[in-house]
Amino acid sequence: INAEYMGFLAQEESRTLPPPHSRHRKMLPAAHRCGMAFVSSQGVLLRRLLHNPSLRIVRPTPSDIDIAQSVKPFAIATIAQEAGILENELDLYGQSKAKVHLNIRERLRNESNGHYVLIAGVTPTPLGEGKSTVCVGLTQALGSVLKRKVFACVRQPSQGPTFGIKGGAAGGGYAQVIPMEEFNLHMTGDIHAISAAHNLLAAAIDARMLHEREQTDKALFRRLTEMRDGSIGFSPVQLRRLRKMGIATDKAPGDLSEAQQTAFARLDIDPATITWNRVIDCNDRFLREIEIGRGPDEKGFTRLTGYDISVASEIMAVLALTTGLDDMRERLGRMVIGQSRSGVPVTADDVGCGGALTVLMKDAIMPTLMQTLEGNPVLVHAGPFANIAHGNSSIVADQIALKLVGKDGFVCTEAGFGADIGAEKFFNIKCRTSGLVPSCVVLVATIRSMKMHGGGPNVTPGKPLAAEYKQENLELLEKGCCNLQKHIRNVGKFGVPVVVAINKFATDKPAEIDLITRKALEAGAVNCVMSSHHADGASGAADLARAVVETCEQKKGSFRYLYDLETTSIKQKIETIATEIYGADGVDYSPSVEEKIVSYSRLGYDKLPICMAKTHLSFSADPSKKGVPTGFRIPIRDIRASVGAGFVYPLVGSMRTLPGLPTRPAFYDIDLDKTNDYRILGLF
Repeated sequence: INAEYMGFLAQEESRTLPPPHSRHRKMLPAAHRCGMAFVSSQGVLLRRLLHNPSLRIVRPTPSDIDIAQSVKPFAIATIAQEAGILENELDLYGQSKAKVHLNIRERLRNESNGHYVLIAGVTPTPLGEGKSTVCVGLTQALGSVLKRKVFACVRQPSQGPTFGIKGGAAGGGYAQVIPMEEFNLHMTGDIHAISAAHNLLAAAIDARMLHEREQTDKALFRRLTEMRDGSIGFSPVQLRRLRKMGIATDKAPGDLSEAQQTAFARLDIDPATITWNRVIDCNDRFLREIEIGRGPDEKGFTRLTGYDISVASEIMAVLALTTGLDDMRERLGRMVIGQSRSGVPVTADDVGCGGALTVLMKDAIMPTLMQTLEGNPVLVHAGPFANIAHGNSSIVADQIALKLVGKDGFVCTEAGFGADIGAEKFFNIKCRTSGLVPSCVVLVATIRSMKMHGGGPNVTPGKPLAAEYKQENLELLEKGCCNLQKHIRNVGKFGVPVVVAINKFATDKPAEIDLITRKALEAGAVNCVMSSHHADGASGAADLARAVVETCEQKKGSFRYLYDLETTSIKQKIETIATEIYGADGVDYSPSVEEKIVSYSRLGYDKLPICMAKTHLSFSADPSKKGVPTGFRIPIRDIRASVGAGFVYPLVGSMRTLPGLPTRPAFYDIDLDKTNDYRILGLF
């Protein structure tokens, strides 16, 4: 068997790879049990064997969904086995995806971490510049061409953009996560779990205020402490409230004084301070502001509230930043939903929901295993937006992947939108929480985006690109490269080496690629590589993969944070980001924000990192200002504390937390093809 596999390997190394024979696949379980050489060498030969034989690159490049549906995925159990995941560490969701248990980290605790590669980008056009596609293409090249152990760790897309205008996040062309339909739609239901948990807490808040208004202190306390079997006592979540109040938890309800009973039962939530909206995973602008409580059974209890998109929920941020179930339980319980009329923060545990929220999220905490078009493993987990949240996939997925690939392997993960937003939050928020240090940043740029930043015509989704973007225009391109250079220098402030990836389009000209390469190197990038993974798959990203390997192995960075948590105030943190990363002249705070900052500092929230909620289309707060704008200030119109997630987030300008639908949304093209086994049509 070894001899046959060595012959197979020799053929592959000579780049004349024959189609894998069925007997090779049949050998895998037996060979794995035998512990043969080709298994023990970090699974390299197994990975090479698993190159997907059904992938055929054709010209012109078909639509994303046509490419995805032309490839038969490997059974996800095979992908898991090849990646080093044991059968009892996996919960299958059909044949193409599975949940990975967090206890795998305990088994792998003594393994060294692999190289940690962040894919970020320039300030994008409204069309996006292909960071997800680069992440997947780079993963395919590292695994299928360079034969390195590799994982991609990516976010789960919201159905808002999927049915709206931007599309999904599975990559594109011949660099995709498959099955892309399952990836972009319900997947394993994590976002639905977040929506259910979030809205349970929202319902509990309003119900609690209603019952407090309608009942006496004595009746309220009696009903809150009456158990389902008729006995009187405290539930576990109520014991947490007792501890918060400084009352011994061994006391029975009857042992509390009348004053203690009243303080325990009455949260006395001030409706004006409630920050906990409801959520929906749909772009529905008409739910941004609503009035609730207009039914006859609510007895006139009305108040103004609204909806956010599900991925903007603090529970999504908790999922992305948690390190385990116990940690998630604590984070969910300490989420602050508002304040009492006396100014005391009211938490999810105070409302009685912390345990129930954790139960709803119990399965969602496990990352979902999927695969690329070329059979490379992908962990999909969490999906916070980068403009209204911190924009990165989960810590637990990264932890698992880094151990599975080992010290010579690679984990590629993507930060949302431009590096001024997603990468800054990756460094200052995610890395602080995880303790993980990135080896390299791949900064994605396109000729199209640089021309836009150089003064090119507006780029509008659904409309053809102007001629300037299809023809060589070095003058426009050179003017716009300032945006790329600013991002390179920004990443340099964190001490991480940068490789620029030019995401190639068919209209790009050699002179334009040469110009952007020169500008990137002038700004301090260690390398700049054109990548054609969208059209060519793994082979198109091979040069990028080689540049990343060289950078990770030879260019050791000196990672550092942009600000210190303990010695800087909330304002100092905000102003450091605004001036150092955005290039602003300063920051303006509304009077209400000034008051909240004083309150948050009194409560100790000044020790939390900052998560700026701002437009992704400009360094400034004005999305129309392209390139590297100057002479502007950052206006902070509101500020909120995500205490459970562990950050304070200022809202810059007119940021909305629930998008709307365009005139012609993507759902116009989506349907089922009853002539072809009811396959999904039109999903990009």
